[in-house]
Amino acid sequence: MADLHVTELGPLDAPPIVLLHGIGGSADTFVAQFADWADRLHVLAWDAPGYGRSAIPETPCTMDDYADRAAKVITDRCGTAHVLGMSWGGVIATRLALRHPELLRSLILGSSTVGSGADPSAATAMRARADELDAVGAERFAAARAPKLLSPQADSQDVAAVAAAMAGALRPDGYRAAAESMAATDHTADLPNVHVPTLVLAGDQDGVTGVAAGQILAGGIPDAVFVTLRGAGHLANQERSEAFDAWVESFVHITERLRNR
Repeated sequence: MADLHVTELGPLDAPPIVLLHGIGGSADTFVAQFADWADRLHVLAWDAPGYGRSAIPETPCTMDDYADRAAKVITDRCGTAHVLGMSWGGVIATRLALRHPELLRSLILGSSTVGSGADPSAATAMRARADELDAVGAERFAAARAPKLLSPQADSQDVAAVAAAMAGALRPDGYRAAAESMAATDHTADLPNVHVPTLVLAGDQDGVTGVAAGQILAGGIPDAVFVTLRGAGHLANQERSEAFDAWVESFVHITERLRNR
């Protein structure tokens, strides 16, 4: 898939983990994880179609399309993988687990939801974001969104860094397709059909999706494990990377041992 940029690092014989970023991000969302896991996990992180260094598809992707493209990354590069999705990336990961369960060694959902389609007002607001991006441009859009993605006590320099990264990743056509995919998705009734070992992580100061959204995921997916990260906002993998990474890596190794019995 020459049109899809994938950052790949780490030992090829280590457990593979595919990282799917949120609606305002790119593979660079996971720089803290790259630094932490580079010598212990085989890490693959995409720029989603229409984001960052990936091409804009000829026709807008649906949620099924995003999941199928992520599936192709797995089949082309590692066969099966642990899949970690943040926010929108977690919704894609859930659809991936529903459509291609044989490819997932485990499912890890960070700061995620069942999709904005579960609430008509949330779906309307999600679609409106694309209009806002068109109207004000990436820099102003990112500057307004960035403070909401971290906890209230976040340093202003960290907020500025999040805004700069978001502005660099966003393109209007890619974002509009992503927002529409979120607005059209409600996985609530599908969660009992996820039959993959699942870890759900939520920051206790996440003002975007929140702990309640994570609890819905964990309560609906059979035998899912739920973890609250203290002091973390929506970008929990960045703001509390040490705790986030420890939970994820522990879950990866536990599921590896179970599947190799």
